[in-house]
Amino acid sequence: MTPLSPTAINIASQPFRRERAQNAIYVGVCAALVCSFFVLTGLMLQARASAARIRETIAVQRAQLQRVQQRQSQFSRILSRPENADVFAMSVFLNELIARRSVSWTRVFEDLQTVLPSNVRLEAVRLPQVPAQEAGGTNHVELDMVVGAERPDAVIELLKRLEKSPLFGSVAVVNQTPPTQNDPLYKYRVTVSYGQKL
Repeated sequence: MTPLSPTAINIASQPFRRERAQNAIYVGVCAALVCSFFVLTGLMLQARASAARIRETIAVQRAQLQRVQQRQSQFSRILSRPENADVFAMSVFLNELIARRSVSWTRVFEDLQTVLPSNVRLEAVRLPQVPAQEAGGTNHVELDMVVGAERPDAVIELLKRLEKSPLFGSVAVVNQTPPTQNDPLYKYRVTVSYGQKL
């Protein structure tokens, strides 16, 4: 009879299992889940606090807007009184006059000369809207012009030059008049945005 080796005998009631590595994995996963829970909870609390601050800011701005609207309605009531109508109309007139005086007509014609083709004639130009001065000392106005040319393509060239120029903006043709026996020119009424640098 051959003697048995010590490794061939297992007298335990349950076979040996390697559970230590498996338990370490479970502990690592649980720790990662707990850390994720705390991180997500912190992010949620931070988002809630941020939302509360935004709501407070909105409430403050709404209150300010309400106060401004109340003051505006008070001023509107004062201005709408019959005894103040003449003063208000005079102030509007004076403001428009000051604003119109701030636009240099010499500069307007000089700037128009840079874009006006030689075969297009400037018949009339006026300033229908009061200029609004913006940052950088620029007066933005809308010029209302009447131009004449022997051929329509000359006016189309003018429109292209106006749109490409940094001094002028959007262009619109209001109406056009064909030549007559007394006037052989095609007439176009054009409005163009114009920014004059002071």
